[in-house]
Amino acid sequence: MKIRTRPFPRTFSDWATTLFLALAIPLTYWFELWIVTPALFSIDSFMCAFNFVLGTFILFNIVSNMMALILCNTSIIGQRIVRPTKASSSLWKFCAICESVTPPRSWHCTTCNVCILKRDHHCMFTGCCVGHHNQRYFICLVFYLFIGTAYSSVLNTIFVWFVHGVEYHTTITIFKIIFPLAMLMFEASVYQYYLLMYLLNMIGAVFTGFLLFYHLRNVWRGCLTHESLRQFDLGLMENIRMVFGVRWYLSWTSPFVKSDLPFDGVDWEKIYEKNTKNL
Repeated sequence: MKIRTRPFPRTFSDWATTLFLALAIPLTYWFELWIVTPALFSIDSFMCAFNFVLGTFILFNIVSNMMALILCNTSIIGQRIVRPTKASSSLWKFCAICESVTPPRSWHCTTCNVCILKRDHHCMFTGCCVGHHNQRYFICLVFYLFIGTAYSSVLNTIFVWFVHGVEYHTTITIFKIIFPLAMLMFEASVYQYYLLMYLLNMIGAVFTGFLLFYHLRNVWRGCLTHESLRQFDLGLMENIRMVFGVRWYLSWTSPFVKSDLPFDGVDWEKIYEKNTKNL
């Protein structure tokens, strides 16, 4: 994996969202395993041990995939790009900013200020672009964020409404749910913090669930966010290998699992010509 020379976010919005995610991840891990789990299960029970093992495994994959996504260089920098003599002029472009010929499906990111190979989108929560070499890490990051927030939401629902139900079975709880941060200013109690973490995980589960469905659907179809036609669809299994590599069945377990991509992300000409004939 080639490392980015400038891995830090470049805009205020990217810094804000990246820092939010970087703080929310360990905070949720601490809250679920040291506050919620001991309240629901005996400390020497199987479920308590299971939650600690599962939570640590999810945390490991969230953090490691996030770091891999940020550090992986998926731009045209360092790539030896040679335009084929019979290449379609509509697919290959010249980027005046990068002063380089760019292959099909590559686009210039104004935030990262570089052309990205098979650019899918710019991720605000990591401050980098998702492209050919790091799409695997992005989808795995979203997958484990969804699993973590969804499972936490189940535990938090029991913790808030059953274990501490007496404190929340009041009319004012409605306002606490609608305006959690505002109510925190007036009532800085542990119960309001519990409710805030409950809402944070619920919103996170819905948001990441939508993202996961959307991007897995694109992988299934072999297309990117800005592509409406299936011009580069290779079939389900090949589309999966294009993102997760030849060892796709193991790559989701850890970003440290080596799974080479079967394609360089440059020469899409033959695939395009074959698929457009069938459209």
